[in-house]
Amino acid sequence: MDTLSEQRCFDGLQGRYTHTSTATGTTMNFGVYQPPQAARAPVAALYYLAGLSCNDETFMIKAGAQRLAAELGLMLVTCDTSPRGLSLPGDSDHWDFGVGAGFYLDATRAPWSAHYRMGRYINDELPALIEAHFPVRRDRRGICGHSMGGHGALVTALRDPQRWHSVSAFAPVCNPGNAPWGQKAFGNYLGEDRSAWARWDAAELMAAQAHPAEFLVDQGAADKFLERELQPQALQAAATRSGQKLRLRMHAGYDHSYWFIQSFIADHLAHHASTLLA
Repeated sequence: MDTLSEQRCFDGLQGRYTHTSTATGTTMNFGVYQPPQAARAPVAALYYLAGLSCNDETFMIKAGAQRLAAELGLMLVTCDTSPRGLSLPGDSDHWDFGVGAGFYLDATRAPWSAHYRMGRYINDELPALIEAHFPVRRDRRGICGHSMGGHGALVTALRDPQRWHSVSAFAPVCNPGNAPWGQKAFGNYLGEDRSAWARWDAAELMAAQAHPAEFLVDQGAADKFLERELQPQALQAAATRSGQKLRLRMHAGYDHSYWFIQSFIADHLAHHASTLLA
């Protein structure tokens, strides 16, 4: 692991780092905000997954979360949205597929299967790296995300509920098997077998089995992707079927941007703190 930058921030430390990933076979960048409490004792970590075309810096720069994390004593961890620098055929042809659009799954179809293994990167490799190099608790992890990353947060937690103790999402892609973004990604990364898609689909996973934590999901009612891509009604139906505790909040006038995330990030950090700091 190498340090790219470190800056003082709300009496804590905002850093950007890089390492060679065994999951992706590439160099991966990630960000860590250490609150001031981390200088005295290990703290709980909240992992954040960004959306399409974003990277490891997007949330740290745009969300305004560090002040709140410093007050609560939460470490923030961000990562990239896909492997980079591979130049695979077609990986940069579309903004919603390939580079910047890994969908936080483990691809099984060539050529993507050799590197697009963001599922294991998020669930296994990155937490192990963080817990080896930073003052963080190993018994409390939270996960959050936006859009594609919101979907990734839900799926990651549903697939491994013992590892992820608190969960939230902003405007997640709730049922990608029935949405154009998800169909493009799943068809290319996983092939045409829809039973394989279901193993990476938040609504399908939630309908089959509930996570023990309550999920907080915020969605802007003026989001231009709401009906075609995001489909929160599918997540609500899945929660009803399995008994999943789900707090789905619709917000009039809000869109898909980081202005929306800034408006409600305090609620999400408080949601995670109520579990992670208990």
